[in-house]
Amino acid sequence: MSERTENVSRHKLNVRKDENKEEMVQQVITFALMILFTLIAFSMVILDISSYFIKPILLLLAGVQVAFQLFYFMHMKNKGHFMPTVIMFGGMTIALATIITFTTIIWW
Repeated sequence: MSERTENVSRHKLNVRKDENKEEMVQQVITFALMILFTLIAFSMVILDISSYFIKPILLLLAGVQVAFQLFYFMHMKNKGHFMPTVIMFGGMTIALATIITFTTIIWW
């Protein structure tokens, strides 16, 4: 009976190690992509490309990096993080709506 229990616990340990290894590979890939995005952003600014082209690209790269930070480094993709994710994105939506509202009021 104890041999079976030992085999089950070893199997669980091996599964957990594989999951941790896979998560670490994902984090390293994400980190490398974030460094690449940062280098792209710096090189675009250094090359003095038109600001009409740079601004949307920089905002896009920044948005992708924020998503990477949230989902990979803050583990928002894992089970049990649905409600905090909903609350955070709800707050961001309200903040964006407030900024758009006040910007519209000021400009008109």
